[in-house]
Amino acid sequence: MSVDMAVKICGVDFKNPIIAASGTFGFGFEYGEFFDVSLLGGISSKGLTPARREGNPSPRIAETPAGMLNAVGLQNPGIDEFLAEILPEMKKFGTVIIVNVAGSSVDDYALMTEKLKGTQVDMVELNISCPNVKEGGVTFGVDPAMVERVTRAAKANCAQPLIVKLTPNVSAIADNAKAAEQGGADAVSLINTITGMAIDPVSRRRVLANKTGGLSGPAIKPVALRMVYEVSKAIRLPVIGMGGIMTGKDAAEFMLAGASAVMVGSATVFDPLSLPRIISELKDFCECNKIAAVRELTGALVD
Repeated sequence: MSVDMAVKICGVDFKNPIIAASGTFGFGFEYGEFFDVSLLGGISSKGLTPARREGNPSPRIAETPAGMLNAVGLQNPGIDEFLAEILPEMKKFGTVIIVNVAGSSVDDYALMTEKLKGTQVDMVELNISCPNVKEGGVTFGVDPAMVERVTRAAKANCAQPLIVKLTPNVSAIADNAKAAEQGGADAVSLINTITGMAIDPVSRRRVLANKTGGLSGPAIKPVALRMVYEVSKAIRLPVIGMGGIMTGKDAAEFMLAGASAVMVGSATVFDPLSLPRIISELKDFCECNKIAAVRELTGALVD
């Protein structure tokens, strides 16, 4: 049985619904030494900021049971160097390129989407799990009013479909998804990492230099599935799911919960070949269950 693995999100064609998540995949070049990156449905870039950032001090990665904590701190070359040196090379992969952008103010986000106009970027993903330095350091993605405001500012300058990446560190993620929709988002992605901490009991010190970090990996999958389901019921926009996806069956679960596509992050750290394996496993799952097109899975959960 031949399975149609293609999906379409906001008018953008993906050859399959498996996207490399922002952060762990960098810009894809290192993974190109392990497999043909053109096999992927898409790549979401390392989070970019208006200026180069060196990130947080080490140690900034810690392994945890069924997951990992990271406090890398958006280390990146800055948007201008990315556009000049990195994007042309990424386009050679022959897959959908999503650029993940972050900032310290609403103006930063508007600037970033303005700079991406007229480029070969296919979609833009807003990382709103960042502190708003102009308003007391409160994370943009926590308050629905701020989610709507920053989305609206970014969308005003955005030529590409705009994805808003939602933080799970909130009381009601559906409210934040609705705020992104009201602000003009074309799609949402979720979940970003859950704030956590690790302690070395011998030294009696925190493991991460940053004190806390973002928890990802299989440990957060049940939470992510629940949130993807809730958001897909609350808004009319396409949903891209992520959070602990390690296998093709995991990807199928997220699609059944309402996701049109999925992003895979931590799995690529544990296994550099995880992405092509997950694509193959998802196709096998569809074949075994007589599913002609993978997009038939989206929202097909039996309530």
